[in-house]
Amino acid sequence: MIEAKDLIRILRQVPEARLHILELCGELITEEGTIDGEKVAFYSHELIEATKEAEQYSRETQAAVRCLRELGRWV
Repeated sequence: MIEAKDLIRILRQVPEARLHILELCGELITEEGTIDGEKVAFYSHELIEATKEAEQYSRETQAAVRCLRELGRWV
């Protein structure tokens, strides 16, 4: 059975995730804080790919949380 201190050590080794969609959001906002429709159209393919990446990250994070909760029952 895994101990809490070992689990914490393992989790600290997980690399930071930098989602491309967050960078794109900065590109798409005007100085007034509105969304630039022309830029959205220009970056549409990149937005689709970045959205897929973010959705995959979300699924993987949810799976990790489920695993951690299950482990928590045994610790």
